[in-house]
Amino acid sequence: MDVKELIKFIEFNSWLDYLIAIYLGSFVIQLFYYLFVFSRLAFFKQKETNEELKPVSVIICAKNERDNLLEFLPFYLDQDYPKFEIIVVNDNSVDDTDDVLRAFSLQHKSLKIVNVPDTDRFYGSKKFALTLGIKAAQYDQVLLTDADCKPASRLWINSMSKYVKKKSIVLGFGAYERKKGLLNKLIRFETFYTALQYLSFAQAKIPYMGVGRNLAYQSEVFFNNKGFASHQHILSGDDDLFINEVSNSRNTQIVVDEKAHTISNAKTTYSDWFRQKKRHFLAGSHYKFKHKLMLGLLQFSQLLFIGLFITLVVLVKPVYLIVAVFGFRYLIQMLVFKLSANKIGGKDLIILSPLYEIFFMIFNPILVISNQIVKKTKWN
Repeated sequence: MDVKELIKFIEFNSWLDYLIAIYLGSFVIQLFYYLFVFSRLAFFKQKETNEELKPVSVIICAKNERDNLLEFLPFYLDQDYPKFEIIVVNDNSVDDTDDVLRAFSLQHKSLKIVNVPDTDRFYGSKKFALTLGIKAAQYDQVLLTDADCKPASRLWINSMSKYVKKKSIVLGFGAYERKKGLLNKLIRFETFYTALQYLSFAQAKIPYMGVGRNLAYQSEVFFNNKGFASHQHILSGDDDLFINEVSNSRNTQIVVDEKAHTISNAKTTYSDWFRQKKRHFLAGSHYKFKHKLMLGLLQFSQLLFIGLFITLVVLVKPVYLIVAVFGFRYLIQMLVFKLSANKIGGKDLIILSPLYEIFFMIFNPILVISNQIVKKTKWN
């Protein structure tokens, strides 16, 4: 085929040809993300480290968490680790949180209680509470989690504290308890898909977020960057906005060992979940431009790919090429999902993942619009 014939072959003769070209372009972008980014979690192998296990300060912020502390705090106090302390920051709780903590402290010397002063300036600010906890930490290595979480094993601290040489930030995985119902599946799928992204990008040396349910770093990272000062005015972001600001290709590692997971009870009503997601989306709008660009390209190419597939199946005859491209993309996706689920759980979600994916393509823009209408000011 000479040059003239080649030009004629790729010549666009109608608007349908342009749609097919865009469809194939979005396919290539999607393929890039799955083969060169997300595969990094799918085929991830934890590096062994001979670094000394240093003392750790586990920090938990609690606001009206009486029941969760009674249920989950014993799992933290019973960790199999040489030297650690558990710091619970009581953020002006009005239930029996203070009484529960005092009862535990009588039995466990490793438990330290920090009370947030009653001040209007920082009322309802989790970042202020967390800052007090980090300042009260006796040890340089801090490990963060939430009051409604429990460690997946007695080796949680051990697993999350194995820093590779020259690393100062450890991104972990916070799972949700598997229960019956569609809402539980939606929450766990989104958690799985979000983790696939931030853990894979971290492995690609582009870390951009972490989750406060399971996150560790050296206290010097916090103090050298003036803590949450740059985004103290934003409701959420004590985890993802902070990591977005301080992490880089040199200082961040991931830990996905099952023993290093934390487990939480998912929201049980759609309204509670909707409010939770609004807070998370609010933080995402403040990510660095390059991170918003790479995530936006992923979502936009996904939207184009699926939307154009539906359009072209109706308009193009024959549809063999359109269907073959679509099927190949989902074959790669299912493979990456399955291998990643071996690392962070969620195998029961894989078979229906295309449907969950379409749901969030519609649901997430609704959250973005909602955040522009109503803004909240307290963390709990």
